[in-house]
Amino acid sequence: MTLSAGDRIPGTTFFVSGENGPEKRTTDEIFPGKKVVLFGVPGAFTPTCQNKHLPGFLEHYDAIKEKGVDTIALVAVNDPFVLKAWSEATGATGKIPFLSDGNAEFAKAAGLAIDGSGAGLGTRLARFAAIIDDGVVKSIYVEDAPSTAEKSTAAAVLEGL
Repeated sequence: MTLSAGDRIPGTTFFVSGENGPEKRTTDEIFPGKKVVLFGVPGAFTPTCQNKHLPGFLEHYDAIKEKGVDTIALVAVNDPFVLKAWSEATGATGKIPFLSDGNAEFAKAAGLAIDGSGAGLGTRLARFAAIIDDGVVKSIYVEDAPSTAEKSTAAAVLEGL
């Protein structure tokens, strides 16, 4: 079952790169009592993610936050070290937390896992964006193909807010 409006975000553990290595962050730490825009990408440094999807959220960061959003976060099936490097390379550090779903636990629990093995990528996360209020999905925008970023862009999220 794919995550839908009205669903509670599945309970999983993400990892972030901390000063002493990977640190756990659970959905119970990230979502309760907050309005969160969570967007998922198939992979760090991949063309659409790097050149279109993430840049929109950086560009519209202030406008999204002005709509009452507490956190804008990215999730990807990459390890926390790769996500740290990507965050630093794009200037997202300190603005957008990059959540590692390295074992695809969230991707599978949310019904958003895709098979990227044809391109040597293994299990990945479908490209999506969701508005989540106190752990409940208010709206979710899932792309039809991982190489497109139209429904799940920052501009689409702004319209949904």
